[in-house]
Amino acid sequence: MTSASPPMQAAQARGPAVPPAPGKLGFGHLLLAEWTKIRSVRSTVWSLILLIVITLGFTGLFTWLTVLQWNKSDPTQRAQVVADPVSTILGAGLEFGQLAICVLGVLVLTSEYSTGVIRASLLAVPRRFPMLAAKAVVFTALVLVVGECVTFPSFFIGQAILRSHAPVALGDPGVARAVFGAGLYLAVLALFAMSIGGIIRHSAGAITGVIAFVLVLAPLTQLIPGKIGKYIHGYLPTQAGQLIGQAHQQANQVLSPWQGFGVFCLWTAVLFGIAAYLLQRRDA
Repeated sequence: MTSASPPMQAAQARGPAVPPAPGKLGFGHLLLAEWTKIRSVRSTVWSLILLIVITLGFTGLFTWLTVLQWNKSDPTQRAQVVADPVSTILGAGLEFGQLAICVLGVLVLTSEYSTGVIRASLLAVPRRFPMLAAKAVVFTALVLVVGECVTFPSFFIGQAILRSHAPVALGDPGVARAVFGAGLYLAVLALFAMSIGGIIRHSAGAITGVIAFVLVLAPLTQLIPGKIGKYIHGYLPTQAGQLIGQAHQQANQVLSPWQGFGVFCLWTAVLFGIAAYLLQRRDA
């Protein structure tokens, strides 16, 4: 009978391999697990494709229409475009493209509740906040990368179309910050939508809530008369956050671009904190 080989003897000396205990996984393992989940879901791929197609397509369409109707448009509108071409270029495409991020941000979390995957995740990671934090980091980083890959091409497309009437360059004051900031806005919007999804936990209701914040509340608050209405409108989350995509602060705005982005981050942090608290308190 032959003796065991040296590697086998070493393995026997160490004893049987012990799998890591639940809750003992490092944060790096959680990041890898969340990345695997996010990239394996079809809604992630299709939503990001929609973001790219819609943003680039509407940027080209609306800037082309602006040039086409230049001589027929109101002088005040032409002056606004010349004063801040970046806002015109990025605003058109992102106004519609951001809806894909809103939907995806909600589905990243609510789909786990609807399919029951959240229970398996919490069995593997009983400490719930690290799981939620890892999901937030992975998803926000993904949208940031894709967002920057969208905003810069959008700017160059719009720049080429508008150059005969409103020339603008990336090196002009505030322009690079605005283009990069538009990608930052999409990343925070993703976390904002995910937080609402974590609070409501139902896809339809959460999507409705996010869309209300993004598209419905801003026009309604403009109907409030006086200075109070102006400040309520200016401090709405997405209304404030979109200021980061402007090269200059306009006279009728109560916040500067960075101040507006800070307000949006504060809204998002509060909602994420509520989502984390409810995740700890409620049953999956």
